[in-house]
Amino acid sequence: MSSSDNQRPIRPTRRRFLMTSGAALLAGSTGPRAESQPPEQAAPDGNLGKTAHVVVPESRVEVMAQTDVLVCGGGAAGIAAAWAAARNGAKTLLIERWPFLGGMATAALVNIWHLSDREKIVIRGFAEEAVQRAQRRGWIDHRWPLDRHETCQFDPEGMKLVFHDMLDATGVQTICHLAAGEPILASGRIQGVLVDTKRGRRAILARIVVDATGDGDLAAKAGLAFDYGREADGLVQGMTMMYRVCGIDESKVQSAPDRERIFAEMRDAAKRGELPPFQPAFGIGHVRNRSIPNMCPVAGNPLGEEELTRLTIQGRRQVFAYWDWLRQRLPGLEKMAIEQTGMGLGIRESRRVRGRKMLTRELVLGAAKQPDAVGHGFWMIDIHDPKGSGYTTWNDRGTHNMLPAGASYHIPLGMCLNAQIPNLAVAGRCASSTHEAHSSVRVQSHCMAMGQGVGTAAAMALASGADMHQVDLKALQARLKADGAYLEDIPQG
Repeated sequence: MSSSDNQRPIRPTRRRFLMTSGAALLAGSTGPRAESQPPEQAAPDGNLGKTAHVVVPESRVEVMAQTDVLVCGGGAAGIAAAWAAARNGAKTLLIERWPFLGGMATAALVNIWHLSDREKIVIRGFAEEAVQRAQRRGWIDHRWPLDRHETCQFDPEGMKLVFHDMLDATGVQTICHLAAGEPILASGRIQGVLVDTKRGRRAILARIVVDATGDGDLAAKAGLAFDYGREADGLVQGMTMMYRVCGIDESKVQSAPDRERIFAEMRDAAKRGELPPFQPAFGIGHVRNRSIPNMCPVAGNPLGEEELTRLTIQGRRQVFAYWDWLRQRLPGLEKMAIEQTGMGLGIRESRRVRGRKMLTRELVLGAAKQPDAVGHGFWMIDIHDPKGSGYTTWNDRGTHNMLPAGASYHIPLGMCLNAQIPNLAVAGRCASSTHEAHSSVRVQSHCMAMGQGVGTAAAMALASGADMHQVDLKALQARLKADGAYLEDIPQG
């Protein structure tokens, strides 16, 4: 689904804001506005497309902060972008809506990172420092050999502190409990964002803004075009409710004589509709204490708060349904409990903001190298069924959707930049890609590499007085390498 689709807007009404600096800045569009939308949501009165509108008057808004680089969103991409910008001399402020950092890694309990191309570690820099800090504190639970893409499993609680420590060490100012609201735009540039605080509406001004919200919320409100979903039906990848289990008698489970038959019956029960659908790879190996299984799928529109609320509750109900069924049949689960569910769903895909470059399936599987590379990616085309069956193309992985061992593609800076607002970049899963390529580059480690590249480019642009797309690429890549990033096989531009 593209931004030319004629669907009801879900954005707030544009309005003017008079800043305390005395400059009249327009929090609205810089030109004609074309925006794609996910499936239409019901209005509060239950009627589609009949939402009433109110007029919001002009108001004076206090400036709460001014900075060089403002990063909106404290997930993998945003933390890496803020860390890199500050490390390279830019005054940096990061805001995050949750009361902690980490995004999907911590809020959604998605606790496995992919760092290896199955021969060597190629996601380094910020990611490598995060792993080293976590390992020193005992928060890396498991390390796999390098012949797997999956290299480490971490404790989400410990990683919350690791991320804060990394930002503190580079001088990033971090404010949690704060989500980016309306962009402040003037003369084709972004001047900052409005935020709703407990003390009222305020403004944060910045010379460069990075949208690392995951959903591309700020970029969409600023009028940038984006794509949503796959071409066939406009649906996005399925989401997952992650959770942690405890109270299991592991020896009893492992010695149960009928355990494989029980899991076969569980799969049959899901096919008959007696249990909710689940990831077919779920099995006996996940029945252990402190395990965080990736098994509970839900599907729908992650941009509609009403639907997202319903899906989150549905996911939690499904988790308990699976284990209530197992407890009645599998010895060793008599005292088993769901210790924790994710604060939110693990969301894989929503808006993909159109950039100066677009990553495609062909570029991913062709291990394409690009002159504006800021990192490497290697993950497969891993699409979780948009209809919520629990199936993912990971279940049938092979040469048709995987790169050979030792091969990787380049993550280009251009997929994070746009031609309309030169000082607004995106980083993370909302960057410019097709539905298929997105399923590879969306994983946290790749978002970290992307974020480090964008943050470094932002700092260098400010230092040179240029825009991010004008940064000297060789100098950018040299700086990234000096900061520990892996960058090889860069073609001459």
